[in-house]
Amino acid sequence: MPFNSPLQLSLPVYLPDDETFNSYYPAAGNDELIQKLRANAEGHGEAAIYLWGPVKSGRTHLMHAACAHANELDRRSFYIPLGIHASISTALLEGLEQLELICIDDVDAIAGHPVWEEAIFDLYNRVAEHKNCALVVSGRSSPAEAGFLLPDLVSRMQWGLNYQLQPMADDEKLAALQRRAAMRGLQLPEDVGRFLLNRMARDLRTLFDVLDKLDKASLVHQRKLTIPFAKETLHL
Repeated sequence: MPFNSPLQLSLPVYLPDDETFNSYYPAAGNDELIQKLRANAEGHGEAAIYLWGPVKSGRTHLMHAACAHANELDRRSFYIPLGIHASISTALLEGLEQLELICIDDVDAIAGHPVWEEAIFDLYNRVAEHKNCALVVSGRSSPAEAGFLLPDLVSRMQWGLNYQLQPMADDEKLAALQRRAAMRGLQLPEDVGRFLLNRMARDLRTLFDVLDKLDKASLVHQRKLTIPFAKETLHL
């Protein structure tokens, strides 16, 4: 169910239809976090969750997935990446506590900006007063290490559950690539997957983008995925 705020309608953000819980391959140690996020999206989770991990670690995928899951259940959700805070107003946060799920991505982008820190702090307090609203916040580092100026904001972020995303091992990345390929009706042989892991940037965002390029090329040229075909397509 959409939240029909004029501010939301003008926000230049969309939810990718391929970033769901089903398309997410969790690294060992992240299963509990996935369960908690699902519960939040369904309305029986924690009031606040803070998760952190480096850029391209899967944080944004999980935020998108939580909102998508809530939307499937006709629960009102809102996703905002604070990496764009310079182009929006803190007024965007007003009234969000009336929703069932709020996902705030890249919150550390506003560290050192007093007006934004106060606005996020106020939102935490309003969410605490609305028992039907859950707040999920993500950043590159833990609240204490993110560089916030407002001690009370750090305290609020530590008030709920805190999770550090665990990095994926190579075998897990390979399995994630093969699952992604299978969802597209594409077979990714193990030797091709390991070739990509050895020759490309190792974060899943980049690897998925490479897989998409190979998928399109294989359709155009009607060829199976092989190492020579990957080399030719990717100019390696």
